[in-house]
Amino acid sequence: MMNQKLPDSLIEIEKLSVQLSGKTVLDQIDLRINHNEQWAITGPSGSGKTVLAQTIAGGHFHSGNIKYHFYDSGKSQTDIIFVHQQHRFRNLSNRNDFYYQQRFNSTDAEDTITVAQELAISQFGDETILPGFRALDIPDLMRISHLLNEPLIQLSNGENKRLQIARALLRAPRFLILDNPFTGLDADGRNILNGIINRLTEANIGILLIAPPAELPSCITHIAILQNGRMASAGARNEILISPIVHKKHLSQIDHNILSQLHQPPDEEFEYAIIMKKVNLKYGGKIILQDINWEVKKGELWSLSGPNGAGKSSLLSLITADNPQAYANEIYLFDRRRGSGESIWDIKRRIGYVSPEIHLYFHYGASCFETIASGYFDSIGLFRKLSQEQESRVMQWMQALNIQDSLNKKLFEFSTGQQRLILLARALVKNPPMLILDEPCQGLDEEQENQFRTIVTEICHLFNTTLVYTSHYKEQIPASVNKHLELDKGVGTIRY
Repeated sequence: MMNQKLPDSLIEIEKLSVQLSGKTVLDQIDLRINHNEQWAITGPSGSGKTVLAQTIAGGHFHSGNIKYHFYDSGKSQTDIIFVHQQHRFRNLSNRNDFYYQQRFNSTDAEDTITVAQELAISQFGDETILPGFRALDIPDLMRISHLLNEPLIQLSNGENKRLQIARALLRAPRFLILDNPFTGLDADGRNILNGIINRLTEANIGILLIAPPAELPSCITHIAILQNGRMASAGARNEILISPIVHKKHLSQIDHNILSQLHQPPDEEFEYAIIMKKVNLKYGGKIILQDINWEVKKGELWSLSGPNGAGKSSLLSLITADNPQAYANEIYLFDRRRGSGESIWDIKRRIGYVSPEIHLYFHYGASCFETIASGYFDSIGLFRKLSQEQESRVMQWMQALNIQDSLNKKLFEFSTGQQRLILLARALVKNPPMLILDEPCQGLDEEQENQFRTIVTEICHLFNTTLVYTSHYKEQIPASVNKHLELDKGVGTIRY
């Protein structure tokens, strides 16, 4: 029996259907993954990609059949490991109750464990866990050896992603599922991870990626395209990429009258939204920002760019009142110096803010309505009663996003891309005079990106809204942005 030849297929999926909260998310999915094939799942936001991947990994109840042929016995617990797009590590108290400002507070960050503690490689000794790789080789493979003594909460997006994969590899998987692993990574980070994934296939690890076609590593041999929970197409990569399966409908221009209803001009008088003079920021002996001089006038449209770890999020935290080191620097917001008697909430009410940290730490049990409405109070969840006018405006934003029928649907029940759009509405609902949008298009499909850029451009044009926009993808930055602050190793360069 031990010498019995395994079938050619690694995983067989037949008539797979999944319902979540009474809604059919996957409908009659058929897919066959053979040995020596590396697959990617792609498709529009909300098409069911992550749910399909989680179901393959055993994460959802389903109808239909999934057959595994890793061994004669089928599938063991660690044969398939799913690496989430977003992940929250635990602290020294073995709790995951971090808050999104915590990485900017050095004393709070001390409660987080280090990379070495998280991996606990010493327990494996000299054990070979994958063909050609010992446990001791994993940090080098994932290019995180230099980070072993760093606290988890201080890692960049790229470093965090490589740590997640390192944890998964220590469990010796036969099949690894990565949910949008390139999200939030700069060009170098994407290239590094691309090469790592290619090396993993050489170690006979099966790979299933959720990613856009433009970001697929060279090792990917097959592609499955989902649309509205159904399999639109599946097959060899060269055949799928030359077939225009996903047709984008034409995106009409946003009506100025609709925007006028949604976004009234803010009643704010100031000349400069931001002034920074020789701003420095460091944690321990590590310099994060060095002598930053930056002025942003009312109505100006700026991009903030730089590689992972350049200091972008730290610089933004000084503006959004999330970093206590703002008081040790000469910083002016809305013509008033920080530390001159203003409250944190005086600042926050003037800024509409979206960031990966807010998304990661938001209360996912909040409803769609509550999430958008919480933007009035800059809270992670809704804890105060709205006025009738505020309720009306929240509903208008839901109509604009075409989610008015999801009033009480919980945030976690939406796709990642849909969650990001809801958080964008949260940032806009209070008519802020300044928008700070940190990687706002993560998880959005092409149509949603176009729609969002159009909304942002129109709002800034109609109401003279100040904009600071960060993205690792130049094509995601609105064309109207004409001023640029570039960070590299904490040093800023201004370009026009």
